[in-house]
Amino acid sequence: MALTGALVALALVLAAAGGLYGVAYLLRLGGTRAGARPFLSGHDAAEHAVSRFHVRWYAITMIFLAFDMEMVFMYPWAVVVAEQGAKAVTEMFVFLGILLVGVVYAGREGALRWT
Repeated sequence: MALTGALVALALVLAAAGGLYGVAYLLRLGGTRAGARPFLSGHDAAEHAVSRFHVRWYAITMIFLAFDMEMVFMYPWAVVVAEQGAKAVTEMFVFLGILLVGVVYAGREGALRWT
């Protein structure tokens, strides 16, 4: 009986996915495959897709990734902080302090300057 329910659910998911592909096919921008370019939603590009970026963007990217990883650690922490108590709060403040030292270092090295 459980197998029948699973097969019905699988059929519904496949039908929904097929329906979404059908709607996307009917609402696409280009009439032909050559007319539907993946870059800039089908509009003509002003520059090449693999153009070079200024070197300052790499430093900003690294800072973004550091804070992105902070969020990866903070979500599970938020789940267990009530169980762990003051120990978990102290550990998170130490972690945030280390990140703050990194931001101060990046600021002193000029990674956050735009000129």
